[in-house]
Amino acid sequence: MIRRFFVLVVALAALTGCRVDIDVDVTMAQNGSGTVTVEAVADAAVVAAAPGLVDDLRLDDLRVAGWAIEGPATTPDGGVRIVVRHTFSTPEQATALLASLNGSEGPLQAVLLARDATASSITYTMTGTAALEAGLESFADPDLLAAVGAAPYADSIREAGISADDTVTISLSAQLPGEVESTTGTETVGGTLGGTVPSELGSVVSWSVPTDGTRVDLATITRASLERGGIWSPLATVALIALIVWVVLSVVLVAFVVRRRRRARRRSRRITPSA
Repeated sequence: MIRRFFVLVVALAALTGCRVDIDVDVTMAQNGSGTVTVEAVADAAVVAAAPGLVDDLRLDDLRVAGWAIEGPATTPDGGVRIVVRHTFSTPEQATALLASLNGSEGPLQAVLLARDATASSITYTMTGTAALEAGLESFADPDLLAAVGAAPYADSIREAGISADDTVTISLSAQLPGEVESTTGTETVGGTLGGTVPSELGSVVSWSVPTDGTRVDLATITRASLERGGIWSPLATVALIALIVWVVLSVVLVAFVVRRRRRARRRSRRITPSA
């Protein structure tokens, strides 16, 4: 159903000279769990060309499959926006979710997420490629195109000479724990995906998927250290020094008080016989 929605809005956008933006975000926590979020936004001209688009959407299958749905909602400029989210417990589940979104001819090809833990660190990897090799038809397999009636749209688009680059923008973002060791994407330090993100997560890495058939490598490696370090190491050192200083001052103070008491006792003994 997600791919069906994408096919419809992209085809309609192409025929009306409008655009649709599709964003796929993956957020993973240190234990390998996280969320896959997909957002599609079609502008007002698409809605004008197909005023019944929102009412015709059937999202029950998505809900049954465990997707949380936000929208369809009207954007400030009169377009339509839909956001779907699905949580996962392991990188393998995240890989399966991305594959279910993509289909056999989709823009995300053989995307694989993995997590490898050792005693000292956890390494997270993303592999795969992104491309629109089949143009607008990359959004669905032939059976799905026929089911939604998009094949005639594709024929009209070809006759009009409209390219996918004129119609759709697709972006992929990933936020994996730890520091980015290597990536082919654009790194945004301190970014977040989908709202609140655990503080253990690091930078956001993003790619713009080419619409001319060019392949983009998604290879990314991040590493989260399990050793004590970073800001905690100097803080621990400062705390230890403060503790030592406090102990030394306490000992000096106690010794000073004891000494004063001894002197007071001696004076008291000397004064008493004279009295």
